[in-house]
Amino acid sequence: MKNFKIGGVPEHFNLPWYLTLRNKEYTEEGINLRWKDFFGGTGQMCKALRDKEIDMAVILTEGIIRDIINGNECKIVQVFVKSPLIWGIHVADNSTYKTVKDLKGTAAAISRYGSGSHLMAYVNAENLQWDIEKDLKFEVIKNLDGALENLPKGTGDYFMWEKFTTKPYVDKGIFRIVDECPTPWPCFVIAVRNDVLENEEECVKTILKIINATTSEFKDIPSIDRMISNRYEQQLEDIQEWLSLTEWSQGQLSEKLIDQIQDKLLQLKLIESKIPADQLISEL
Repeated sequence: MKNFKIGGVPEHFNLPWYLTLRNKEYTEEGINLRWKDFFGGTGQMCKALRDKEIDMAVILTEGIIRDIINGNECKIVQVFVKSPLIWGIHVADNSTYKTVKDLKGTAAAISRYGSGSHLMAYVNAENLQWDIEKDLKFEVIKNLDGALENLPKGTGDYFMWEKFTTKPYVDKGIFRIVDECPTPWPCFVIAVRNDVLENEEECVKTILKIINATTSEFKDIPSIDRMISNRYEQQLEDIQEWLSLTEWSQGQLSEKLIDQIQDKLLQLKLIESKIPADQLISEL
């Protein structure tokens, strides 16, 4: 039995992994795959990959590309979710800020530097034509729980997180959503450490084959909307909207798209230089 550890955020996007693990589909192929939730998101997963705490991760595209360029010895083996991630821009319900324009020059609460909440604050600032040097400030709050605790106290002024994950807290009156900021690229990819790819390529291929079989027909699972709604404590109509907007993938990033993402990261001064596509992706 081969042992593998995979990490991801504990969100509805990753339910296909839970289903395949519950059904012992990897065990049947001689693979002992263990899932680890990362509440701190992409920045925390990048560190776990570097520290060899996990072998692979379901991770935000822009975050892992930036970290590979910065020395993380991993490669993207495929896109997991090809639709954009819709980031909600949230303020505390007791905040005096009413619109996204009011947030110019205020502090974005982020899970950590290098995280999606950090990188997407730059994308949002550029969309609004802010001066990135002057108008962006950051306050590290670790994760969603940190934002729930700190934003109402005034530690950080706004918080960007996937809008359906935060919707229950908007409904409860803890957050207010002032705008949305979709990623201009596919949101989640699967990344694997280079040493794992070198030594266990066939096992990685088997894992991908199993998960892809589930994601390709995920929306057709009877009452899948109710299952997600119950498991993640979300309103059924919110989950139905999310399902209508979300597309899983079984393919790889194109070189054109990789170029586009690197150009954007370079433009936003989040990387110092671009690297060839074959240093970022592995064609299994």
